[in-house]
Amino acid sequence: MALARLVPRPNIRSTPAKGKGKSTAHAQVIAFANQKGGVAKTTTTLNLGVAFVELGLRVLCIDLDPQGNLTMSQGLNPDTIERSMFDVLVHRLPIEEVIAPREVDLAVASIDLAGAELALSSQIGRERALQKAIEPILGLYDYILIDTPPSLGLLTINAFVAATGIIVPVQTEYLSLRGLVQLENTLQMVRDNLNPQVSILGIVPTMYDKRMTHSREADEILRESFGGLVYNTRIRKTVRYAEAPVKGLSVLAYEPGGEAAQMYRDLAKEVLSGKKTRQHA
Repeated sequence: MALARLVPRPNIRSTPAKGKGKSTAHAQVIAFANQKGGVAKTTTTLNLGVAFVELGLRVLCIDLDPQGNLTMSQGLNPDTIERSMFDVLVHRLPIEEVIAPREVDLAVASIDLAGAELALSSQIGRERALQKAIEPILGLYDYILIDTPPSLGLLTINAFVAATGIIVPVQTEYLSLRGLVQLENTLQMVRDNLNPQVSILGIVPTMYDKRMTHSREADEILRESFGGLVYNTRIRKTVRYAEAPVKGLSVLAYEPGGEAAQMYRDLAKEVLSGKKTRQHA
């Protein structure tokens, strides 16, 4: 396939997810990252988190994106929030003070977060601000899921340093595949200098449309290039993912019996077990 030759295979180490149930001594910290916007990063962070909650796990989602889409997806207005992850990162406010209980516990974002990278740039240890912030609460959760901005800047690097693993949502189109190589280069620098243990846990194909040849080809290239790192569960295109945030709900709460919700339940089981589930083809 012509496109396959243009997507080099990066050096990615895979670490299976572990630590099911409430016996986990410390939370697994998973960052959801892709510097390309519009790949369902926020959708995946929230709905995977809610699927974990359905399985009896304790989950904290952290909104590290200045756009605040994760915060809005749970019915909160970032423009009216007085204290947010900006205060946690820059002013060392205890993270417990910005957590709102919703379908998951949610550490909220506000527009102030847009200034966090500049505010942190002169601070010593700026790459470890998030890691230090979550240390006191690691024993309170089974999973901490971090929604990152669509860039590979200081906020995303903070997420990589704090994380035990990375999940990469990738839209099944060619330009999204190209971004994986740049993300891995950044991750390798973090491994070399800041967090040697962090690795990519898996890649989630999103916005998949089996009716489109390009979408099917991109999915094939993804699997040819990255092999077992790619989850079998494909997150298909459906309007339900756009409708649910308008109501301030996950798709699992918005339409519990629908296929959109089931896809994330399947993905949750796959992430937890490290095994492949049935394919949504």
